[in-house]
Amino acid sequence: MEKVIIAGGTGLVGHHLRKILLEQGHKVITVSRKPGSSTQTWSDLDRHGIPDDITAVVNVAGENILNPLKRWTPDFMEKVRSSRIESNKKLVSYISQSKNPPKVFATISGVAGYKPSPTEVYTEDSPVQDFDFLSKLVIDWEAAAKLPEDVKTRQFIVRSGVVLAGDGGMVQQLYPSYFLCQGGKIGKGTQWLPWIHVHDLAGIFHHGIITDSVTGVLNGVSPHSVTNQEFSEALAKSMSRPALLPGFLNEIVMKTMFGQERAKIILEGQNVSPARTQEKGYIYKYADINNACKEAVANFSWRRN
Repeated sequence: MEKVIIAGGTGLVGHHLRKILLEQGHKVITVSRKPGSSTQTWSDLDRHGIPDDITAVVNVAGENILNPLKRWTPDFMEKVRSSRIESNKKLVSYISQSKNPPKVFATISGVAGYKPSPTEVYTEDSPVQDFDFLSKLVIDWEAAAKLPEDVKTRQFIVRSGVVLAGDGGMVQQLYPSYFLCQGGKIGKGTQWLPWIHVHDLAGIFHHGIITDSVTGVLNGVSPHSVTNQEFSEALAKSMSRPALLPGFLNEIVMKTMFGQERAKIILEGQNVSPARTQEKGYIYKYADINNACKEAVANFSWRRN
C-alpha cells in the first residue's frame, strides 16, 4: 500500500487519480489551498515539509489552459505558467529537504512540445522543441520538476494529450454545440488530435507509481491516433447527433473563443505514440475513440471545468 500526496487533487485528473488510488487500497492526501479532511495546505507544506510516511508525490496542478471563460491575456498566460512551474519548484524543494524522501515523484506535462506535423510520429524519445508559448511552457514545466541528482527518488513525467471525460475537459466544452446539432470538425479536420480518456491518464499515473521500472517520460495518449474529423464523428455518434457544421465556421468560433495561440491546440495537432507507456505494461481501458466518447457522454455532468 502506498501513501500518496496529490497536488491538484481536486482538478479533473487529480480527482480521477484519487478515486483509482482509493479503490486500490492506497491512502491519499490532497494538497489544497483550504484545510480539510485528508488534505494538506501549501502553507502546511511550507512549514513542515512532506510528511515522513508519504511514499509518492504527484503533481497534476495547473490552471486550465482551455477555460473558455478566460481570455488569453498576459495575466492569464502568467497564471497558466506559474500554476505549473511554481508548484513543481515547491515540491522539488520539499522532496530535496526531506529526511525521508518519497520513493516516487510523478508530474504531468503536455504534448505541445512536439511540433505539429501531418507526417511525423512522435514517441517518448522524440525531442521537444521551443517554437511557441505552449512548447516553451512544456520545456520550463518539465525542467522545474527535475530533482537534484543526489536525491534518489524515482521520477517520471506523463505528457498528456487532450483529455476526454464526462465531467470536464474537451467533451464538456463541446457538448452544448453538439447537443444543439451544431457540432462538426474544426478547420480542415485532417489535423491529428492526440487524445486520452481521463480514466487512462489517471491509470498511467497509478501504474507508474506502483511499477518500479517506470522512469523518465511517458506519453499520456491513446495508442490509436485519430484526426479531428474522426473525433468529431465519434462524439456526434455517441450523442446521436449529426456533425454537419462546416469546419471553417468552427475554426472561427475556436479562434474567437480561445485566441489564435490557444486555438492551435485544436487547429494543429501531432501524431503521438505512447510507445514507452505500453512497453512498461500499461493496458488501456479506452483505447478506441468511439468507446471513449460513449463513456464520456454517458457520464456527462457539469461538475468540473
